[in-house]
Amino acid sequence: MHTTNPVIYFEIPVTDLARAEKFYTAVFGFSFDKEVMDGYDMAFFPFNDTISGITGALAKGDVYRPSKEGVILYFRTPDMEASLQKVLEQGGNILYPATVNEKYGFIVAEFEDSEGNRVALQQVITVQ
Repeated sequence: MHTTNPVIYFEIPVTDLARAEKFYTAVFGFSFDKEVMDGYDMAFFPFNDTISGITGALAKGDVYRPSKEGVILYFRTPDMEASLQKVLEQGGNILYPATVNEKYGFIVAEFEDSEGNRVALQQVITVQ
């Protein structure tokens, strides 16, 4: 039996690390710590061991290929419309428009980032 969430880390493939950092900083306000690990350029998302949730990195290297196929990561946002507007301002595209799921109390949307990856957003809402 697992006592924690099974996913602990992710890597988002990029072809231009500086461009991807600029995109994610502009959309979410993230700051990154850069490092080379095993010969790959990495820009790590913020992480705090005392708070629940996972973290990851933007990753550049020969094994990292941006794609709109495969696993989709969801980033939480407090303001869906503002986040989607920032995506567009940074040259991203909306792939799945903001859609309300009243049963589970959230809004979801998907976008294409600066590198060609499909990424999702989720905003928790109060359903009345």
